[in-house]
Amino acid sequence: MAESKLRKLSTDFAVKIIKLCETIKGHYALVNQLERSATSIGANIREANYAHGKADFVSKLQIALKECYETEYWIELFVKSDILNRDIATELYNECGTIRRILIASINTAKDNSR
Repeated sequence: MAESKLRKLSTDFAVKIIKLCETIKGHYALVNQLERSATSIGANIREANYAHGKADFVSKLQIALKECYETEYWIELFVKSDILNRDIATELYNECGTIRRILIASINTAKDNSR
């Protein structure tokens, strides 16, 4: 159940980021970085579903977690650079944080179950 919720949250989040990136003029390198890290979260979650064992599953989720942290960095940078409105950023940051917390719980559960 949590996994399908995680897939939905990460996909919805990626779509919001893609739509946001379409509205930002200039700063193409930064926009590209944000878009790549945000969409990579869901891609790695999906890859985890087809992992070659528990270690590979955990590894894919850990990569997704790292992408969450990177995405949070880009959102913060966009706000501090006045590229992104703080209200929009707060909503995105909160959504990314929710995904991050679910990923951490999933990774911990998978590690505990493999012991």
